[in-house]
Amino acid sequence: MIDWPNVTAPGPPEPGLEPEELQKSKCVLGFIPVVYYSVLLCVGVPVNVLTAVALSRLASRTKKALYYYLLAVTGSDILSQLFIIFVGFLLETAVFHRDVPSLLLHSVSAAEFAANHASIWSTVPLTVDRYVALCHPLLHRQISYPARARRIIAVVLALSLVSGVPFFWWSDMWRNSHPPTSRDAVLIWTHVTIIYFLPCSIFLVLNSLIMRTLRQRQRRGHEERGPKAGPPGRLGKSTAMLLAITSVFSVLWAPRTVVVIYHLYVSSVHRDWRVHLAYDLSNMLAMLNTAVNFFLYCFVSKPFRGAVRDVMLLRGGPLYPRRALPQHHAPNHASISSLYSGNLKRWQREPTPLSPRRATGPS
Repeated sequence: MIDWPNVTAPGPPEPGLEPEELQKSKCVLGFIPVVYYSVLLCVGVPVNVLTAVALSRLASRTKKALYYYLLAVTGSDILSQLFIIFVGFLLETAVFHRDVPSLLLHSVSAAEFAANHASIWSTVPLTVDRYVALCHPLLHRQISYPARARRIIAVVLALSLVSGVPFFWWSDMWRNSHPPTSRDAVLIWTHVTIIYFLPCSIFLVLNSLIMRTLRQRQRRGHEERGPKAGPPGRLGKSTAMLLAITSVFSVLWAPRTVVVIYHLYVSSVHRDWRVHLAYDLSNMLAMLNTAVNFFLYCFVSKPFRGAVRDVMLLRGGPLYPRRALPQHHAPNHASISSLYSGNLKRWQREPTPLSPRRATGPS
């Protein structure tokens, strides 16, 4: 990011390269990335900590599996901010200029990729949970409960940690003067598949199925109400939130994916200042994804805003919600999280989802 040599130590010129080809690319942004990442860190960490505390309160009150998935996303975002933004971009790059032991440099690189993968893949169980809740509500009542959600989250975090190990050998795109090797190509394609192509494919398929199911339900409801019933209902808040989270991720991470592949096949970051500039800007956009979920939750969710208000005013909400009256029985879709239930009826605020042992009982 700052104008320092792209290589850690001088070496003999590579055969077949002209002197101008060996000239490193310059960072035209200067200190702008340092200021940007500092602001992003100062804003992102506090709002994510606030989000984690508010979601913890909501999870303890409602016992909804969805809150645990949202907590996993928030915790992974905090790890990404600490490892990637603070340690990687600010300490190693801006302060020490990568003048640190090679073993430490590569170890931090593996930790950065593990945190990155955890941040992205924590959204996948959330998407699957919303798909099952909306498209298979009876099944959701049986399989979605906090204990299972915690196990799924533990598996995702463990796999993310393991998936970061191969990136111990990740090449420094800013400073390596040699063209990408075969090992670099394997790591780059593994990286873009894990962080973009595979999760985005899952998001696209499940979101499409959700939208199709909602349209079919709206069409059936419109037909049952008759031609004078007016237009079908608008998109639900839970679905709107899910689409917002996955769409923001897809948009913010797309430029970095394109630049990394361009670096591999067309022109390297080291030799072309335009690619260097594009890589800097795409990293800045991608890291913005770790700090935006708080504002999405506040915009959509009235219960979340209330929990945030209680945390900021140091007010302790009730540990358990008030029980619904006995005559109010929830229908099959009552397991949908109350995070988006600001306008729903009172019977939809059930204290706990059904556990596997209670799933066979009366609803």
